Amino acid sequence: MAIKAILFDIDGTLIDSNDLHVSAWEEAFAEFGETIDRQTIHGQIGKGADMLIPTLLPEADAAERAAIADAHGRIFKTKYLAHAQPFPNARNLMAHAQKAGQTIVLASSASAEELDHYVDLLGARELVTATTSSDDVEHTKPAPDIFATALGKLPGIGRDEVIVIGDTPYDIEAALKSQIATVAVRSGGFPDQALREAGAIRIYSDVSSLLDEYAASPLAER
Repeated sequence: MAIKAILFDIDGTLIDSNDLHVSAWEEAFAEFGETIDRQTIHGQIGKGADMLIPTLLPEADAAERAAIADAHGRIFKTKYLAHAQPFPNARNLMAHAQKAGQTIVLASSASAEELDHYVDLLGARELVTATTSSDDVEHTKPAPDIFATALGKLPGIGRDEVIVIGDTPYDIEAALKSQIATVAVRSGGFPDQALREAGAIRIYSDVSSLLDEYAASPLAER
């Protein structure tokens, strides 16, 4: 069946920001006397604060979790957000999909403020039909809420007419829980094995390589 809509993850997929988030989380944890190595933090990138913090600090109570989440948001916004840049051809892939008649939705565990910034950074406001952020849901990835909410913004389009593009196992897990297939990109720094085991139907190096191979990709299947 033809793909009518594409749900794009942002961090690590369209925007080169995963390492920046790792740094922000590392500093946020340090503010509370917690030392967590970068590789361990990176392994949780793709989750929102509601999922990431309990995984890394299961003993933290609700108040401490909220405080650490606030610290990460503040540090990322003030110190790292300005350094985030789109991956090459990120906008071009979105424009190509739109020209092919496919609806573009951004579905991210990022905050609404960050997502809005990224839309402008990509110069993609006229390409995006809808967005879903952590502000719109109770639970972030790998819970299905973000993609389920995004689907609700696509009336008349079935799950088998939608595909997700993401960079983390958590994107893939969340999509599968919503019965949506996922094409993965390596640009977020996760190994192929992790992406395959999560259920990715195809893996590309980045959005630029996906654009180059668009005609033969699952995005163009009829």
